Amino acid sequence: MMRNLKLSMLGCGIALALFSACNSGEQTALTVSGLDPAKFDTIINEKPVKLYTLKNQNGMEVCITNYGGRIVSLVVPDKDGKATDVVLGFDNIAQYADTLNSPSDYGSSVGRYANRIKDGKFTLSDSAYQLKKNDGPNCLHGGGNTGWMHQVYDAEQIGDSILKLTIVAEDGENGFPGKVTAVTTYKLTADNTLDMTWEAETDKPTIINQTNHNYYNLSGDFTQPAYDMVLYVNADNFTPSDKLYIPTGEVKSVEGTPMDFRTPHALGDSIKSEFDQIQNATGYDHNFCLNTYKDGKGDDTQVCASLYSPKTGILMEMYTNEPGVQVYSGNFQGVGRDADIIRKHGLKYPKHVSVCLESQKYPDSPNHPDWVQPVLNPGEKYYSHAAYKFSIK
Repeated sequence: MMRNLKLSMLGCGIALALFSACNSGEQTALTVSGLDPAKFDTIINEKPVKLYTLKNQNGMEVCITNYGGRIVSLVVPDKDGKATDVVLGFDNIAQYADTLNSPSDYGSSVGRYANRIKDGKFTLSDSAYQLKKNDGPNCLHGGGNTGWMHQVYDAEQIGDSILKLTIVAEDGENGFPGKVTAVTTYKLTADNTLDMTWEAETDKPTIINQTNHNYYNLSGDFTQPAYDMVLYVNADNFTPSDKLYIPTGEVKSVEGTPMDFRTPHALGDSIKSEFDQIQNATGYDHNFCLNTYKDGKGDDTQVCASLYSPKTGILMEMYTNEPGVQVYSGNFQGVGRDADIIRKHGLKYPKHVSVCLESQKYPDSPNHPDWVQPVLNPGEKYYSHAAYKFSIK
């Protein structure tokens, strides 16, 4: 869901200064994914930024920067044992921080509110709030370049497999009420699962809806559209959107539409359908109502969605306690000036090169009282969970 993030920026000069700072130290060993940690070692907003590496005994490696809580690379062995990076991104902190020339939400821990809020407005406890508008008339991902995906988290790595990232957001940040302390925890397990939890507390009523924004291509080939990736979504219904990607308030059946992934099929089978929802988004950018969420509770022991690459044999199964998952097919990749941006390994990405599977409350849910609400009150603890398990099929 990178979409048209209208980010104001660290400009070109600052980005160049960051790049220089990142390359002024001694030579460092490369990660399995080919990243140079020195290119992430810098200071932003007077806080240290680094690249952290999680690994297990099976050859999995996850590289994360505390700038935006972003997963930079995710390496899993393919069917032949070849180490394969399966997420999009940059190979240096300068491009992540340069929101003018290389805007992105790649791999980020999104907050306070993932996805869109119509007109940037909502009412809570009889008080009306106006949020920062960064996506036309709407608020997207908590305010874009001033949201959490462009803030520096405090990082604590625990052994080889756990990274805790903490952020404190002040009352009134981008228009959101309440001082919030939030913790994102990434854990890499022995069974090749990347487990993610989001926890938060507030000093006054607020809304919160966090997610991770990895862009997955399980073939490891980021030069081609991901049309052969096979998608499964355990959802009987979805929420249609208007032309600005805001839910209409309807909940519709997927039956007989290109939104039906209850039987797994290749993305390319339906992504160019004449169906109005597909045409409007030029692909998928939709919230699916998960069957794994019932009676006010999500069952995160059941698979809610999966992706599979027949090329590499890599299968990724997703689990979450949230009611929805946003399926986004990289519709703005390779479009306009985005087509000229150089990413990891010197590559330029084409349109539809990846798929995002974002756990979430439904988009614009504060303005739809019949939907699961994202309200967090003082004394309560926000908890959200998503896990992505990798195997060979």
